[in-house]
Amino acid sequence: MKDQELRDSFIKLIEKNQGIIFKVSKMYCDNETDQEDLFQDILIQLWNAYPSFKGLSKFSTWMYRVALNTAIAQIRKGKKLENEELTPEFKFDVPEHEGDDEREERIKLLHRAISRLNKAEKAIIMLYMDDYSYEEISEIVGISVSNVGVKIIRIKKKLQIFLNALGYGS
Repeated sequence: MKDQELRDSFIKLIEKNQGIIFKVSKMYCDNETDQEDLFQDILIQLWNAYPSFKGLSKFSTWMYRVALNTAIAQIRKGKKLENEELTPEFKFDVPEHEGDDEREERIKLLHRAISRLNKAEKAIIMLYMDDYSYEEISEIVGISVSNVGVKIIRIKKKLQIFLNALGYGS
């Protein structure tokens, strides 16, 4: 694949699946600046790894794996990646999200509860909330399918406890 074709196909796939990067960035970073930095770091890693994407899994599954690994690696390092010179100059149309206040408040509470989970639990619940199958979650996270089921049950219980503590019980 030629450079321009590679770049065009990458941009098209990123635009179609950019919500994944937003979710991972929002889940692993508390403030907007860090979220933007992580978003850029994930894009860099995706671009660097894209030539090796073989299509053996769905692009979104592969993208989640790269995004989560980038976020977790950044947390482990305890610092931002300094790859400004490697940042590809891509333009993406980012849709504005609008919603009612009550829905937005529930989402904020859920994000606060999820932020209390450890990094592996965040990854699993995020994938689960995006309707990935247990098999796909297993592939992305690297645990058995049965372990995914057990972890999801435990994570849901934790989230319910956290939500109750935040004043939002069911």
